Amino acid sequence: MPPAHVLVPLDGSPLADDALEHALETFDCRVTVLNVVVPLDGSMSEGGVLEPGEARRGAASERADRLVERAREQAAAVDRTVETAVETGDPADAILGYVDDTDVDHVVMGGHGGARNAIARRLLGTVATAVVGEAPVTVTVVR
Repeated sequence: MPPAHVLVPLDGSPLADDALEHALETFDCRVTVLNVVVPLDGSMSEGGVLEPGEARRGAASERADRLVERAREQAAAVDRTVETAVETGDPADAILGYVDDTDVDHVVMGGHGGARNAIARRLLGTVATAVVGEAPVTVTVVR
């Protein structure tokens, strides 16, 4: 049975863009893109190393806005629209929480790989692994 509502988490990576492209080409249904802003004091943010501040919060919010706007443009290029959401928290927890709190019945997300440094590969792989292992819906990982 085809999905009725697909969630595509965005993190700004080329694989996330590929995941959105895949979702738009493959599924003729509602698509929501989700960007998760990691709190500055979160273990996966630069806040663990650098001092938090209003400028950093503002920059994170602006980045999220740019990512969802880029997703809207990507969808418009293929005559589609997307709904957008921005959450704050741990990426895997936020994605899983969004799935639990909405009618999402399929997640399409980028996996890790490519020419990333070891820390980025580990973090992105950890998020994808957690979502695949814990989501109550089908998850497609685009590589």
